[in-house]
Amino acid sequence: MDIHEYQAKEILAKYGVKIAEGGLAYSPEESVQRAREIEGNVWVVKAQIHSGARGKAGGIKICNTHDEVEEAAEELLGKNLITHQTGPAGKICSRVYIEAGTDIAKELYLCFLIDRSSERIVMVGSAQGGMEIEELAETNPGAVKKIYIEPAVGLQDFQAREMAFSLGLEATQLIHAVRTIKGCYRALRDLDASMLEINPLVITGSGELIILDAKMSFDDNALFRRHEIAELRDKTQGDPREVAAADHGLSYVGLDGDIGCMINGAGLAMATMDMIKLAGGEPANFLDVGGGASAERTEKAFRLVLADKGVKAMLVNIFAGINRCDWIAEGVVHAVRNIDMSVPLVVRLSGTNVEEGQRIIAESGLPIIMAGTLAEAADKVVRARNEVVAEENKGK
Repeated sequence: MDIHEYQAKEILAKYGVKIAEGGLAYSPEESVQRAREIEGNVWVVKAQIHSGARGKAGGIKICNTHDEVEEAAEELLGKNLITHQTGPAGKICSRVYIEAGTDIAKELYLCFLIDRSSERIVMVGSAQGGMEIEELAETNPGAVKKIYIEPAVGLQDFQAREMAFSLGLEATQLIHAVRTIKGCYRALRDLDASMLEINPLVITGSGELIILDAKMSFDDNALFRRHEIAELRDKTQGDPREVAAADHGLSYVGLDGDIGCMINGAGLAMATMDMIKLAGGEPANFLDVGGGASAERTEKAFRLVLADKGVKAMLVNIFAGINRCDWIAEGVVHAVRNIDMSVPLVVRLSGTNVEEGQRIIAESGLPIIMAGTLAEAADKVVRARNEVVAEENKGK
């Protein structure tokens, strides 16, 4: 789960990390009021969306008067910002963060994230902040410093000092730097965050360390014990299909194709999508119904897949181990009878009680295309999709 910049900053401030003074606004009038409350004569109006590279998309405005603040907020609020992270669909800005202008002497980069390959937390830093770290790592890998932290031991002072020196900080800034770095680590550890990125972490003209931008992501599986974090979720920033699936306890990832997929198990889902692509099609989603696919749960899954108006055909691929094929078949029949199936449906069942499951579907009298193998299922659903597209084109 991602959160907004202003939310991440509020969290970090509680851990002793210094941030610039700022306030949230939902209208141009509120934006001016926030600017009046902040001392100084320079303000930054920032669009709050779940994406990096907002500046390149015109989502960050530097203002010198209250009128400019109002104009910037009016321009950003309701705007669809498109970055390389949002994809072509973009994200709507429904709130802006008004922040005091900062005298920037130098920009740095700092990040903490879970490294699953080493089963540790890795702290990444660079003296060249303000740019894409992936680009920097590719063009100048020596400019990126990595320090691995053993979770059972935690971040040690010497590791924080090592990172501070690699960022090019002076000895007089060391105490503040260690406090900032350790505060960020504690926030990640205490709140079950999976990633905390600060870009940039700046040195001001007076030598202070201030966080100017922050991104935090949290482990969805830990939200049940982090209610204060779960309440920060902004559903308007997510794919509506994925949000609806999460509300029903289903795992859904929206994709750009037109073949809907309902599968149990992430590994089988990935294999199914590969087979669809190999057969010449493009999957529209990754939907894992899990092990307990009841009739009601199956119907919800069908509705989620078919809610995507771009879906031209649908594939149900189930390997029943914990589950049973006859239960799945009953769920599929129940769903098709209760839903207006306007697209072809291909079903492939395998595993426990597969013969009974196939019998239930065959005797249902519904126009369901059966397949015996994954390759056959992928081939049939791609052919069905092509026929639908051909009919649509003929109608035009």
